Amino acid sequence: MSLDVRQRQWEVITVGDVFIDLVMSGFPRWPRPGEEVVAAALAREVGGGAAITACGLARLGRRVALLAAVGEDSEWFRERVGSCGVDLDLLRIDERNATAITVAVSTAEDRSFFTYHGANVTLEEMLTDPRTIERMREAGHVHLASAIEPDRLIELAQMVRSGGTTISVDVGWVEPWLTDPRSLVALREVDIFFPNEREGAAMTGESDPERMLRRYAESGIRRVALKLGPAGSMVIEDGMIHRCPSIEVTAIDTTGAGDCFDAGFLASWVRGEGLLRCLEIGNICGARSTTALGGLNGFPSLESFEGESFDGRP
Repeated sequence: MSLDVRQRQWEVITVGDVFIDLVMSGFPRWPRPGEEVVAAALAREVGGGAAITACGLARLGRRVALLAAVGEDSEWFRERVGSCGVDLDLLRIDERNATAITVAVSTAEDRSFFTYHGANVTLEEMLTDPRTIERMREAGHVHLASAIEPDRLIELAQMVRSGGTTISVDVGWVEPWLTDPRSLVALREVDIFFPNEREGAAMTGESDPERMLRRYAESGIRRVALKLGPAGSMVIEDGMIHRCPSIEVTAIDTTGAGDCFDAGFLASWVRGEGLLRCLEIGNICGARSTTALGGLNGFPSLESFEGESFDGRP
């Protein structure tokens, strides 16, 4: 990566939908319709890939801003994100809609989500505003945690990258986007794509991770970092595949783990570190995030990397 992010106002801007997550976990089993089961634990936490990744990057010492929309009822959300060190200068207050909320119901094996989209409807309007694009170009890197319509993603990526800003995308599980052939075309315009194994299978029709990565490369996509959960991660660039195992942890809640991986990967990426090191830090951040409820409570601190080559500082 040739861009020196230290010359920009922010090293990273994260863009996308944000939520207040209410995470209920420890259910002994999944309830049948009309049946009640009792959670063992409840936590309130920042949710949405843009917010979780921004907070993780800030905890690792990166200069990061969050570009998103929240309601007037968002005081707790803003205090929580701001306390992590995230710049809120690009956060828009939507006077028409409440802050989005997701109720995450988690067992040891799986999870489901019940979501109110709220103020996130404002994001599309924000991304058509030329002033927003100019602010995004003030960052060394932009991370899109949103399933932007493929044709619009092409246009947005080209405008952002024309100013020397690199760009990454993590859409999450949005099946219509993943199965749209235009999405593979749109991803040719980005620098890094972050799918997990299930998303990769939906896009490529492959079940083997290496074959997924080869299919992405054949589609002309520059760089793909594939998240494999407990099996670690892989990345392909210029036909070369790198693998990195995860660390062993006792998982309590997997909510936001992929977004925490993105934060760790990008924290190394914007410092110009090699892809294998990016995978390693991503794996550590993603794995440790699962050791507590919510996406951020288990995220490693900057101090936990002391003694390693990664210190989170430019």
